[in-house]
Amino acid sequence: QVQLVESGGGLVQPGGSLRLSCVASGFPFRLYTMTWYRQAPGKEREKVAHSTSGGATYYADSVKGRFTISRDNAKNTVYLQMNSLKPEDTAVYLCNREGRNDNWGQGTQVTVSS
Repeated sequence: QVQLVESGGGLVQPGGSLRLSCVASGFPFRLYTMTWYRQAPGKEREKVAHSTSGGATYYADSVKGRFTISRDNAKNTVYLQMNSLKPEDTAVYLCNREGRNDNWGQGTQVTVSS
């Protein structure tokens, strides 16, 4: 049974940092591209970043240079280090296998506000 559990969100001031974690289970994590998404109220889900099984990464233009995705295959965990946060980064952040639209976790709320 696939499970994805996100954590690490919170309330942070503009310019601050957060590190999100997503612990996965139920599938061979090391073989999959893992993706972080976010969804703000009233907006569609947006792809933020991904990390391939080979170590390649992708970032949306809106977060490039500020966010860093990494993974620890031994811990079945993918991380998202978020620096220089802006109010427009406020959203629920979720992870999933690339291209999948099932087995979503509960996400973790990130609120950037002064």
